[in-house]
Amino acid sequence: MLRNAGLTNMSSMHGGMRAWKGFVAGGPPEAGMAYFPSASRPEELIALAWSLEEGSRRFYGALAGSLQDRETMALYQGLAGAEAGHEATLLTLYQEVTGDRLAAKIPDTLFSGIVPGEVMEGGMRVQQALEWTTGRSISDILDLTMALESYSYDLYLKMERTLTDGNARRVFLVLAGEEAKHLESMAALIEKRRTPDAP
Repeated sequence: MLRNAGLTNMSSMHGGMRAWKGFVAGGPPEAGMAYFPSASRPEELIALAWSLEEGSRRFYGALAGSLQDRETMALYQGLAGAEAGHEATLLTLYQEVTGDRLAAKIPDTLFSGIVPGEVMEGGMRVQQALEWTTGRSISDILDLTMALESYSYDLYLKMERTLTDGNARRVFLVLAGEEAKHLESMAALIEKRRTPDAP
C-alpha cells in the first residue's frame, strides 16, 4: 500500500517488534493481496470481490458467535451484515456489466479455481484465521481484522483503477469508502478499550 501511494524509502518489520528484538514472532497468519491479473475482465474482478466479501461475511459471523464481549460482538455482527450488503451490490453490478438482468448469482466459472468464500479480504483463508483467533485477546483480533480491512481497501482502489466501465469504477470506489468506514469503527473501538474511563 505504501508503494502504491508513491513512497519508495521503506523497510520491512516482518514479524513486528518482537521479531526485531530477537524473540519468536507471534503474529497472525500471513495475509497478502488477493491476486488478480491486470487483464482481468470486469466480471472476473466482480466475482473475485464477491468471493472475498463472502469469505469476510463468514469470518465476521463466526467471530460474532464466539465472542463474549457485547460491544465487539455487535461490531462483528454489523460487519457481517455490511459484507452481505456488499455482495448484493456486486451481484447488481455483475448484472449491469454483463447485461444479464435475470442472473440470480455470479456463475461459478468466474471464480477461476478458487472456492467462493474460502478466502476473505486480505487473501487469508477463513478457517486459518478463525483457528488463529481461538483464545486470542480482543485486541489481537481487532488488530487482525484492521489489517484485513486495510488490504481490502487497497484492493478495491486497485480494482477501480483497472476497470474502464465508469459505473463499475464508481461501485468499487464506494466499496473502498465503506471499507474505510469499517476501519474507523474498529479504530474507535480499539481507542475506547485503551481508555475505558473516558467520557
